[in-house]
Amino acid sequence: MDFLKKISESSLKSTLPEFNVGDTVKVDVQITEGERTRIQVFEGTVIAKKGNGISETFTVRKVSYGFGVERVFPMHSPSVKDVRVIRKGRVRRSKLYYLRERIGKAAKVKQKI
Repeated sequence: MDFLKKISESSLKSTLPEFNVGDTVKVDVQITEGERTRIQVFEGTVIAKKGNGISETFTVRKVSYGFGVERVFPMHSPSVKDVRVIRKGRVRRSKLYYLRERIGKAAKVKQKI
């Protein structure tokens, strides 16, 4: 069991930005298409954070061409290259699943001053 803990601790990323639920973030993801790799940016609002340690994940939601798109990212995945915080949000919930039913201005999160 100690061996598994050491392996999982060694694969954790050492530098992670501090962000919370409600923040708007840009996530740089490495995409492999055949032999080529490229970086794709996914920008949206963090609606959930879950887990701890090696299994920690966060869910980002954006609206693209009128359709809601959600993506779950493992925090310590090697394909997640960078997470940048664009703006801090002011929320009073740990999960923002209620944003799924809202459209337009009602789906916005207030900014923390």
